[in-house]
Amino acid sequence: MVIATSDQLGHRNQLGLGHGILLALLQGGALLLALAHPAPAWWLSLTGGAGIAAAASTPHLLENTPWPWTIPGLCAHAAVLLLLSLRVRAPAACAALAASVLLPFLIELAADAGRYQRTTFLTLVLFSLAVALGATLRGRRAARAQLAEQAALATVERAQRTLLEERGRIARELHDVVAHHMSVISIQAQVAPHLTENPTELAENLAGIRQNALDALTELRRMLGVLRSDDAESPHGPQPTLEDLDALVANVRGAGLNVTTEITGRPVRLLDPGAQLALYRITQEALSNCLRHAPGAHVHLRLAHTDDALELAITNTAPTTPAPPSPGSGHGLLGMRERSTMLGGHLTAGPDGTGGYRVSAHIPLGERLAAHRDDAMHTERSSA
Repeated sequence: MVIATSDQLGHRNQLGLGHGILLALLQGGALLLALAHPAPAWWLSLTGGAGIAAAASTPHLLENTPWPWTIPGLCAHAAVLLLLSLRVRAPAACAALAASVLLPFLIELAADAGRYQRTTFLTLVLFSLAVALGATLRGRRAARAQLAEQAALATVERAQRTLLEERGRIARELHDVVAHHMSVISIQAQVAPHLTENPTELAENLAGIRQNALDALTELRRMLGVLRSDDAESPHGPQPTLEDLDALVANVRGAGLNVTTEITGRPVRLLDPGAQLALYRITQEALSNCLRHAPGAHVHLRLAHTDDALELAITNTAPTTPAPPSPGSGHGLLGMRERSTMLGGHLTAGPDGTGGYRVSAHIPLGERLAAHRDDAMHTERSSA
């Protein structure tokens, strides 16, 4: 840039080699300065361009010499404007563009430079392109930075949401484990004072309390062991399945709940352990609610296997005595609905119109269940 500018100024602009090299170094230095400090470099380049235009405004210009900007000076100042627009906001870049175009135009109006080749239109086009390119690149860079910031925030929010969902899942699992056994223990403890005259029944009642407490501690220990373990494959004992429903019903019968069961149809497909655990927890929570809220009621449990679905219904009659106050907050029904939805089914719960209460779950089997899980996995992967 310095060589080209000094040659044009020294020969075509008739300024002499010494003055040409000095002014060329001024513009070349501005171009180097713009790499680190574009604003001062723009002032230096504009001053150098104005000085060249003023010094070359003489009738001795050779014919068709570019003026008031020289071609090398024009390219150098366009590069300075490009670097400036990459660092400053668009209004400041537009102001620099206006000054870069207006100042040589005023010099052209005020001076008599003889016959020359006008560079005003070329100045406007080239400088405008440089500023537009720089502003576009700066906008894209700012957009990428904002997008990266939003992605980081989304990652943090997703991690927090995952943490909250995991806390909710653990809370529901703990609720299912503790609420059932504690309900049975509470009922058995209420009956115990009335059995003092019959030592045999009292001993059986106390043994039932002890067994339920041990079962609750065992399930809690199993769950906490899974939470504490770093190895997801490590065994911590089998989870309850549908085959354990008989033991569950026998347990609540031991607490004084009158339960009858009805199983129809033959299982045409074996559910995976996760689905069986969800159905077991739904049944467990429904029976626990019967113990707490319907003392003296008769409970009927119906499990029906069909070709494409599994129907589970727990119905209790009206309670014979008022239910004691319960500190529950409705998390049990919420957990049952979420478990049935997770399996692609639905759950309904509410009064049956005769003073009793009914909880029924419809769980699809086969292709519908597989399709629901594939959709759930696809949604989870997409969000991840």
